[in-house]
Amino acid sequence: MTEQHALSQNLLQFIRQCPDAFHTVETIASRLKEQGYQSLSEGAMWQVQPGKAYFVTRNQSSLIAFRIPTEPIKSIMITASHGDAPCFKIKPSPDICENGYRKLNTEPYGGMIAESWFDRPLSISGRVLAETPTGIRSLLLHINRDLLSIPNLAPHLKSSADKERSINPQTDLLPLLGQAGEKSFWDMIGEELALPPSRILDADLFLHCRQWGSIWGEQEEFISSPRLDDLLCVYAGLEGFLEGNHPEVLPVFAVFDNEEVGSGTKQGAKSTFLSDILSRISDSLGISHSAYCSVLHNSFLLSCDNGHGVHPNRSEKSDPTNRPLLNGGVLLKYNANQKYTTDGVSGAMVRQICNHAGVPVQTYVNRSDIPGGSTLGNLACEKVSVNSADIGVSQLSMHSAWETAGTKDVLSLKKAIHAFYHTAITGHGDGCFDLDMK
Repeated sequence: MTEQHALSQNLLQFIRQCPDAFHTVETIASRLKEQGYQSLSEGAMWQVQPGKAYFVTRNQSSLIAFRIPTEPIKSIMITASHGDAPCFKIKPSPDICENGYRKLNTEPYGGMIAESWFDRPLSISGRVLAETPTGIRSLLLHINRDLLSIPNLAPHLKSSADKERSINPQTDLLPLLGQAGEKSFWDMIGEELALPPSRILDADLFLHCRQWGSIWGEQEEFISSPRLDDLLCVYAGLEGFLEGNHPEVLPVFAVFDNEEVGSGTKQGAKSTFLSDILSRISDSLGISHSAYCSVLHNSFLLSCDNGHGVHPNRSEKSDPTNRPLLNGGVLLKYNANQKYTTDGVSGAMVRQICNHAGVPVQTYVNRSDIPGGSTLGNLACEKVSVNSADIGVSQLSMHSAWETAGTKDVLSLKKAIHAFYHTAITGHGDGCFDLDMK
């Protein structure tokens, strides 16, 4: 098995463990603990030490990990990705029993391709808040079996009006749970957690697609799975972070929640989470505010989120001269209105790092008549002002329940991020920067 296929297989296993943002953070935290990282609480005082490694979580759905170098800090090198994906959130009082069926009342989370969710095996995951003798406790839930499906309407039953109308999430996309019966939804959740339903106070529960990911194509060049956007970047970022090291760099690995709905939460990229953690590291190490600002000048944030590859059947939707292909290398994303943070300076630095690592680079821009999407880099930079670029890999079917990318690109992104964490930056204040790449 080649390195790229082994890495892609490991990515599929990682995605299987991460049905939602809460389990993504739990999976990453377990890996970090295995590597000797110490968990810190935002509610406690810190005494971080050179040579030690730490991580912090917020809301159980966002995480920031870092290592304190043994040498004085010259640069803070940050990668940021997101652990959430478009899906369905289960509403309070979700039971709908009619026509002999039990359905759940749900609402869309994020901008999904709604029709891609029909006729797939689904299940439930998230967290449940329970009352205990010592206070409120959060319990993660992952029902690891095929449990629900959203049935499509057969073409024989569709009228002309049915064929022309758009999909209604309140009437067309409610998942089927089973036959009507006396047991409530919360009875089922209580049984899964061995918890009396009366002790359940609240919950954040979501549907997820349970289809196993697949490596396919004539030369096994494609990888398809739920939640490639953005767990591919999360996984490649984690692998590059754990392996990358420069003696004068404070490496930071950040995974945020709620990117798909604007990042405007306490655990989103627009929050103070990143700036809070960097300030507390500085304070704990006795670094003055002036020295901290000087370090920020030499620092960099990679916003890691996938972009659109040229569609095999709709190539006219891509820009005429910037046409990224699957397996063509790391994607460097530009936008004149700064939905992406890449500019000439940051783009040049990413290209130099990728050239040093032997990783090909492609460029992505929207067609000028298609507004496109955005990501978290520009929002994170509102609180932490550093040079930043948006990168990722090319993919097809973004925001579908089943997305596709290239296996070679998984390895390219991991190698690029590995090289990124081996790099320290020195800025000269005039648009000129030196990159010390180990």
